Order: sequence, then C-alpha cells, then structure tokens
Amino acid sequence: MHRTRVLRPFAGLRSEADIVAMREIVPSATARLRLVDSVGSDREVLLCTLLPMAAPALVRQDGTVWLGLQVQHAFGDPSRELAAVLLDALGAEPGEMVGLTEDPGEGPRLQDLLAEEPLTVEVHDGFDFWISDLGDEAADAAASLEQANAAVAPTARLTSVEAAYWTDVGSKEHLRWVLGDDEDTALTALARLHAAGRDELVAGSRLVVMFRAQGLLVPVWDLPVGTGPEALEEPVDALASALQEALQDTSPLSTEERSARAGLANRQVTIR
Repeated sequence: MHRTRVLRPFAGLRSEADIVAMREIVPSATARLRLVDSVGSDREVLLCTLLPMAAPALVRQDGTVWLGLQVQHAFGDPSRELAAVLLDALGAEPGEMVGLTEDPGEGPRLQDLLAEEPLTVEVHDGFDFWISDLGDEAADAAASLEQANAAVAPTARLTSVEAAYWTDVGSKEHLRWVLGDDEDTALTALARLHAAGRDELVAGSRLVVMFRAQGLLVPVWDLPVGTGPEALEEPVDALASALQEALQDTSPLSTEERSARAGLANRQVTIR
C-alpha cells in the first residue's frame, strides 16, 4: 500500500524541534518519555538517538523500553512508525529487540501516546549508556563501542533556547538550531534578520547553510574554533528574541530582504 509522506510528522508534540534534532543532527542523546495513562504511564521509556545495531527498539532486562529515533523505515510517517514500534515493544519480553518490517497501516501516532510535556534531553559523549546497566557484562561489550564512540563529535545542547546544538567537528565548530515554526515563515523571518546584519552570533561566525528536516528549518552557523557552547548562550537568546519579532512582522519584504531570502533559500539542503 502506497502511503503519502507526512511532511511534518512530529507537529503537535511539545518537543517537536528537539525530537527532530535527535533524529537528524545529534549523534548521541537520550530523553525520558512519559506515556498517556491509556497506554501505560507507569512504564519507563527512553527515547534514544541510536541503539545498538540500529535497532528500532529494545526491551531491557528491567522492562524499560528503549526507542531508537535514527531508524529509516520509509513508510511515509515516522511518527506512526515509531508509535507502532513502541506499542510492540511495550508488549515484548525483556531482552527482546523489536522492529518494523512492513507498513503499520493506520493507527496511533506518537502524538497519541505521549503526555504533553517538554522533553529533558541529555546529550552524551558517546554510546556508553548502552552498557551502563550491564555490570560485569559491560567489559565484554565495551570493545564494540569503540568504533561507534569514535564517530561521535563533541556536542552540547544550549540551555537558553530549545533545540539548539553546538558541535565541534575538529576543523571548525557549528551551531545547528532546529526552529519550531513553519519552514517558509521561519525562512522569511531569518531573511529579515540576515538583511539587517542581525544574524551574527559571535565575531567571525557566519550563517552558512540551512537544513530542511522533517518539515522544520535548521539554520547552521560556522563558528571560530574555540568558541564553545557557553559563549553562545547569550547571543542565541538575543537572536531568539529578534527572531520572534521578525516572525510577527507581516509587512512586505524590502528589496534587500527579498534578495536575502533568495540567497538563504539557495543554501537549503533537504534531509529525508
């Protein structure tokens, strides 16, 4: 059965932008999920960027369900796919790996299963959390983590705004900020700030590209080496205030702003 792709699958979730960030741009992070009472609010569920062997879900020995975000089922609606995996995992036995091999069809989505509250995202240096509860068995699994951990660039989530992540890729640093507004509206607002020269975060920083991910816009700034996440808190907070003002501005774009918007649009890269 062919299904239409949902352009903004996580719309309506309180932490939509952070979920998109964890799915698309953050290497290693976790967040506790609280389920609605009808599903089982007493069950422990941990949302993870990536699980061992890229598993969609794992049931730990203590019954905790780990749900992996960085899984490409490609049935058209990631929210429905993740919900189907989560429901199957809630009924699985400890030690089981749960996957999705066919289109789940119609049914509940994450929006139907999760309580309406913000996520507390914990960013990790690597994937050692995979084995943190294994005790003596951890030594046997530790070697398999080395390659996975080596691929993780240092990353930190800013505290001044939601869904903004600093990362150090060695030759440079970046800020990637998932904006929770409609793509076109966010692009127009950024164009107003860009035309006015108000989108610089720190001296030497530059807005270089914008990802389009799960229906949201993700502007990316290049940062001078040595910037670090702490130096970004105040300027990003100030930029967030300016962005909110720009989002409320419904006046026609000036010639300079139209040019800025066209230039920014040309830098867009779509992530599927």
